[in-house]
Amino acid sequence: MKGNGTNRPEAPKGARLAFGILMIIVYMGMGLLFIFKVFDVINPVVSYVVGGLLIAYGVFRGYRLFVGSN
Repeated sequence: MKGNGTNRPEAPKGARLAFGILMIIVYMGMGLLFIFKVFDVINPVVSYVVGGLLIAYGVFRGYRLFVGSN
């Protein structure tokens, strides 16, 4: 347990890193699925916007993971 003021145990660094990488892959993959119109029931403009936002958030999460502020 770390001295961060809470009584909750913190996950090991390797587990946090693996989960962070997995979530980056999920965000980027979902963004690509939206951009390449795999979900055909949505308006194409909405699909591109949502896909772009998911990819941008995946890049942001990757940056935070790389810098270590996660």
